[in-house]
Amino acid sequence: MIKAPRHLGWGAVNAVMDLLVPRQCAVCGVFVQNAGLCTTCWPNAHFIAAPLCERCGLPFDYDVGADAWCGARVAQSPPFGRARAAMTYDDVSRALILSFKHGDRLGLAPIMASWMRHAGSDLIGDAHGLVPVPLHPRRLRRRRYNQAAVLANTLGATCAIEVQSNALRRTRHTASQNGLGRKGRDRNVRGVIAPTSAVGPQLEGRRLLLIDDVLTTGATVSACTRALLRAGAAQVDVLTLARVI
Repeated sequence: MIKAPRHLGWGAVNAVMDLLVPRQCAVCGVFVQNAGLCTTCWPNAHFIAAPLCERCGLPFDYDVGADAWCGARVAQSPPFGRARAAMTYDDVSRALILSFKHGDRLGLAPIMASWMRHAGSDLIGDAHGLVPVPLHPRRLRRRRYNQAAVLANTLGATCAIEVQSNALRRTRHTASQNGLGRKGRDRNVRGVIAPTSAVGPQLEGRRLLLIDDVLTTGATVSACTRALLRAGAAQVDVLTLARVI
């Protein structure tokens, strides 16, 4: 495993590694000219496009009219305003995310951010700032980087929008959300996310866009949204690379 020298950021390290090591498809491992997917895996990537639920971004099988909501959002409205994702969470996007999140493939961030920018263009246009979903310091030390913050910083740089990386914090370490159902995920993150006192006043009246890698049940982004709204944010939308359908 390659460790970043203290005087270099991960972006610089990845640029050097791109010169030394040929790029590989994040799914099957064959060599490719550009970061991301090979020509065989690319057709198996499922990108989300209209028609979709105006509120949560769930894709519809057919067009049901402008500003339509899915049944789940009619039954229970989430605390966030709108949610969008670039891809469905399946074998291809899962391999991409695992390579990025746990395999130090940070060179995937630019192409992932470009997909997110396309999927969330309306949300980005309305936002005053980007806020990544936080990691607890213990998990951050083990992983060495917050994948949501990497995506937010890359997206912020390409869209010329402010990123408030330290707007939120986790007040205690929790178990992984993997394998938990909706109720278990809600309990796991209940009361563990709070605004950082140093930047709390800067959030008042702002429209914020919350950034994460995957939207599953919405428990984590809902907890983050509530924390931002308590800190005075006017509106919170959500943008992720993938979402579970």
